Amino acid sequence: MKRTIHIIFILGILLSLWNCGEKNNQSKETVTEVIDDRIQVTEAQFEQSNMTLGSLEEKLFPTVINVNGMIDVPPENRALVSAQVGGYIKKLPLLIGDKVYKGQVLITIENPEFVIMQQEYLEVKEQLAYLKAEYDRQQTMQAENITSQKSFLKAESAYKMAIAKQTSLAKQLRMLNISPAKVEAGNFSSVTTIYAPISGSITKVNVTKGSYVSPATAILEIVDNKHIHLELSVFEKDIMNVKKGQKISFKIPEASLETYKAQVYLVGTAIENNRTIKVHAHLEDESHNNFLTGMFVEASIITDSTLAKALPSEALVTVDDVSSVLILDTKEEDIYYFKQQEVNVQATYDGYSRIENPDIFGSNVQFLTKGAFNLIGE
Repeated sequence: MKRTIHIIFILGILLSLWNCGEKNNQSKETVTEVIDDRIQVTEAQFEQSNMTLGSLEEKLFPTVINVNGMIDVPPENRALVSAQVGGYIKKLPLLIGDKVYKGQVLITIENPEFVIMQQEYLEVKEQLAYLKAEYDRQQTMQAENITSQKSFLKAESAYKMAIAKQTSLAKQLRMLNISPAKVEAGNFSSVTTIYAPISGSITKVNVTKGSYVSPATAILEIVDNKHIHLELSVFEKDIMNVKKGQKISFKIPEASLETYKAQVYLVGTAIENNRTIKVHAHLEDESHNNFLTGMFVEASIITDSTLAKALPSEALVTVDDVSSVLILDTKEEDIYYFKQQEVNVQATYDGYSRIENPDIFGSNVQFLTKGAFNLIGE
């Protein structure tokens, strides 16, 4: 009997607990909470954070062709220095990076053959006086029919050959920067001096002191960076859209984040082996740069432009590849209420982002153009 009463008591307790749970569940289902998903910003916070409001603006967005290229100089601003005649390097005081001026002494070359050439010049010079006198004598005698035509022609030939040889040797000596006048005075030299053909900086030194150089050896390279240009490689499929005068923006990714401006000057007419065409462009401002030849550039050639509605790029916040903006819903007393809305960005240029389907926003819609990042991030 006691056991039965104990069982009934336990069942009663369990039944009571079950009824309490049902009541709690019923109470939870009937309670609802209204949550405002708008972002609230007080006027004081708005001013302290330097937030700004703005609307969609009409901006020009370019159609561009992205290309690669390099910094280069015109052919007349680059010079390879070589010897007119082979010889041994006697003096080479320059290093890569040294600045030189047109006419400055670069190197000296020594060769015993230079002395032989000067000797031949002086010998011919001394013979000319005799050959000239003999030619004049034969000419006079031939006019009086005293000598034969053969003797006259022989004297004339010898004299003119000597003149030609003297002229040739004098020209060769001048090419070696050896003065024929000094040779005539008996001042022989086994050394020739090479002068800078242009002003610029030494970019290559291919020899060392004491080494032998032939006329085919490039001893030094000089580059004048005062006038530089872009040499761009445009793919065959894009070249028909490139025209002289089009604007170019370019960067040197390995050296600077700054964007520079240029303009298409010449469009090549030959296709390279890699199916690209060379496009030559001039910089808009060469006065404030420190570009070096051979620098790699990433460039965008602007072939067209479209007027479209856009927002400052700072107004958009992108999280996990999803871009959002904050729209001013209302302002009540000293509180701003913003709604977050996703948008699609078609293009970005010069600090502005082109918005897809801008017509969904009314003409009077105000956007938070500055300060949105911190609010959406929170």
